[in-house]
Amino acid sequence: MSSLAMSSYVEQQIVLHQFTAKHSVQARAMLGWSREELARQASVAVEAVQHFEHQGDVGDETRLALAFRLEAEGLVFFPGFAPGWGMSVRRFDATTSEPAAQGILSRLLGSANANADAPTPQPNGV
Repeated sequence: MSSLAMSSYVEQQIVLHQFTAKHSVQARAMLGWSREELARQASVAVEAVQHFEHQGDVGDETRLALAFRLEAEGLVFFPGFAPGWGMSVRRFDATTSEPAAQGILSRLLGSANANADAPTPQPNGV
C-alpha cells in the first residue's frame, strides 16, 4: 500500500494547505537536492516539480508526494514560514553502529547487572 493511501484524509488536507511552491524550493536547497533528485525521490515527473515550483498548480497527488517525501527527510512545513527541521532520527543519527535506544538500555542494564553481580560487602571478621 502506498504511503499516500496510508496517510489519513485529515493529514492530507493539512499538507495540501500548508505545503507551498516556495517550501519546495527552500526544502530542496536545505537538502542540497536538484529538481531532478526531488522528482526521483518522490516518484513524480521532473516537469511536475518544475510546474509546481513555478506555477504552484499541480494535482493533489503530486503535491502530497512531494511534501511527504520532504517530510520523510525530517522537514516540517508551516504557512508563512520557511521549512524547518523536525525531530527526526535522520538528523541526529548516532555515530556508532548501535541504535541509540539499545545503547542506552544496554548501558542502563549493564550498570544494573554490574551492581547485582558485585560481591556483597562482608562484616569484618566473617
